[in-house]
Amino acid sequence: MKLAIAFWNILIKDFRTYYLKPPNISWGLMFPLAWTGMFFIKSGKGMESISSILPGVIALSILFGTTSLLAVTVTFEKKNRSFERLLLAPIPLELLMLAKTGGAIMFGVVNAFVPVVMAAFLVEMNQVNWSMFLPAVVLISVASTFLGLFIAVAVSEVFEAQTFSNFFRFPMIFLCGLFFPISALPVFLKPLAYALPLTYGTDMLHGAIHGGNILPFFLDLSILAAFCIGLFMVSLYNIRRRWIV
Repeated sequence: MKLAIAFWNILIKDFRTYYLKPPNISWGLMFPLAWTGMFFIKSGKGMESISSILPGVIALSILFGTTSLLAVTVTFEKKNRSFERLLLAPIPLELLMLAKTGGAIMFGVVNAFVPVVMAAFLVEMNQVNWSMFLPAVVLISVASTFLGLFIAVAVSEVFEAQTFSNFFRFPMIFLCGLFFPISALPVFLKPLAYALPLTYGTDMLHGAIHGGNILPFFLDLSILAAFCIGLFMVSLYNIRRRWIV
């Protein structure tokens, strides 16, 4: 019970303190919203055109929202030494970091439905397989959040975290099948595409929305889950090595 209370208090504190910071508003909310409107206007109102770009816009909204949050919540607290007080709390480091990342995961899930709501005003959404869509959104949010945690642990300033995040985020736009198929990539870039977690999340979304997935759904799910575990474990290792003496 005490661990559950500690988890909840850390989560609520981050919501109240950090989630309306300017980087979160610009990169986490306004940027995905602007991209969604831009792509939907360009694609027109046809179901085929909307459904083909919707998975990419959803993945983009999640990616930018979650990584922006972690750049603020973790990096800002580390710089101001308030994170050190959390490390002294009598709770396991794993639970502490799940509390620090839990809000970003929820934020990513909410962000995913911004393009969906906008698309619902233009076309029918009856063809979406929600039993595939929801696990895909949750796992993409988890993977993107843990990627943001990995980045935030490696830097000391918020602007450094945002810059380092873009080093991963912008290549993913072109390599992960968000807006054009991986089969269209040059041969030497395809292995890099399959080395990125967002590739598998986007593939799941394509399958859930219009059935255009490349790999079987459960294979995508398993690989993305492995990425989540790997990113979280590496981040914990770096925290213990860099921040805990």
